[in-house]
Amino acid sequence: MPEAQPTPKGVSRKTGNNKVPGQYLLFLLSVLFLVSLLTITNHFRLIDIGKNVLTVARWFAIIAIIGYAWYRKSLTTWILISMLVGAEFGYDLPQIAVKMNLVSKIFLRLIKTIIAPLLFATLVVGIAGHSNLKQVGRMGWKSLVYFEIVSTIALFIGLFAINISKAGLGVNVPDEVNQSEVPSVEPVTGSDLILHIFPENIAKSIYEGQVLQIVIFSIIFGIAVALIKDKYKSPMIRFTESLAETMFKFTQLIMYFAPFAVFAAIAYSIGHMGLDILVNLFKLLATLYVSLIIFLLVVLLPVALIFKIPVRGFLSKVAEPVTIAFATTSSESALPVAMERMEEFGVPRKIVAFVMPTGYSFNLDGTTLYLSLATIFVAQISGIHLPFAKQLLIVFTLMLTSKGVAGVPRASMVILLGTAASFGLPTWPIYIILGIDELMDMARTSVNVLGNCLATAVIARWEGEFNPVKPIPK
Repeated sequence: MPEAQPTPKGVSRKTGNNKVPGQYLLFLLSVLFLVSLLTITNHFRLIDIGKNVLTVARWFAIIAIIGYAWYRKSLTTWILISMLVGAEFGYDLPQIAVKMNLVSKIFLRLIKTIIAPLLFATLVVGIAGHSNLKQVGRMGWKSLVYFEIVSTIALFIGLFAINISKAGLGVNVPDEVNQSEVPSVEPVTGSDLILHIFPENIAKSIYEGQVLQIVIFSIIFGIAVALIKDKYKSPMIRFTESLAETMFKFTQLIMYFAPFAVFAAIAYSIGHMGLDILVNLFKLLATLYVSLIIFLLVVLLPVALIFKIPVRGFLSKVAEPVTIAFATTSSESALPVAMERMEEFGVPRKIVAFVMPTGYSFNLDGTTLYLSLATIFVAQISGIHLPFAKQLLIVFTLMLTSKGVAGVPRASMVILLGTAASFGLPTWPIYIILGIDELMDMARTSVNVLGNCLATAVIARWEGEFNPVKPIPK
């Protein structure tokens, strides 16, 4: 019998199900706070409640939530609380809140330092360490083809969803906010766009934050490493693995500053624009969840049926790792359990060991869908019209940059910031998105794990080595 996996903090194994009871309390308190705020916005001015009653309700919810966060000592909980407290601060003290943008800018500068080394390290390790087609043969190219097709469909679903919902439209953004961080961009021709993809000086690309150029350089570098002799390749892979781990730790250290940045960003935004911006955030959240459900039903479910994967048995096996991913917002926390369950499901260990880790760099379906959706949301809320041709270019960029997103909490924010900077979009809306990123990260991380589990079964079936274990009748 396999040894039981450790249970992450906040996850209970009672009655054989994973539950997060504390999050239900946090959810109820947050709803109480947000309802008391939304009832005084222009969109939800439906009932006439005394201002003092609403103020008392909001502060009661804030105090209770802070007490809960102090008990949990969870960074993700503190980020959510920072959003709520920042919203209250921005509403009650707008004169002070509008001067707090400096804190968010400090956080942005720290995040920008991560982008180039993180992308370089993860892509080189992913290509040179896992995608050497001479070693893995057919399984290598089949995995890469499957990953690219599915993740590209996810990108387009996110693109169409945000264009249909228009969650970022309708916010009256003051000119000094909307234009404060938008660099001037000169019109470019098609040939200029193509030339812009390829770096002429990697140091210049890093300095200017040209994410796509960094990705192209990293891909070619990774292929070169994969083709050299082992005595030269092994030290380079070890170096890039060490660099990647260092940058992940670097990201974790910077994320301790995230609650302060979220507090300042929300307070600054509401101080400038009022509470109506919260309505757009919940439209964005609803758009993400609906588009992820559509992706599961119109992409992953047909894939499972086409490759004759037993859907009911598959869902029973992935329930535990998906729940862990939802609770911890980390794909990596669910990786050991997911690999074990897929092997129990009938996927050979050699396929699980190759496809699952490779998928964590090349097949994050939920994250890629979120990135396309969030990038267009940033443009919408900033009042910037992006023609469809430029949206397609953004999708093409994300097809490459999303391959460097690791399965750790909020690593996608690094890619989102880099993409926004590359296309001349302001970065202040990303701070606002970070306020509800915990709720979005739960959904997209769960889809990431589900998609990678399905990929292992698909590749095994494609290779003719899938032997699903039949359930024992009771």
